[in-house]
Amino acid sequence: MLILNRKPGESIMINGNIEIRILEMADGKLKIGIEAPRNVNILRKEVFDQVVEENKNAIGENHDILSIIPKK
Repeated sequence: MLILNRKPGESIMINGNIEIRILEMADGKLKIGIEAPRNVNILRKEVFDQVVEENKNAIGENHDILSIIPKK
């Protein structure tokens, strides 16, 4: 893990096309802005974890698609 110190108005760049800018720090909270190409998915970690869990649950279910096709 890379740990950086940044002040409001400063940025970091990732892969040359993603900019994370520190917008504001107040009351123990940090406001950031992220500029990235449209094809880059950006999710809060808790939302990402929820999506991963839902995907695991969906894969684990028995989806026997052939059972819904009428037999002749």
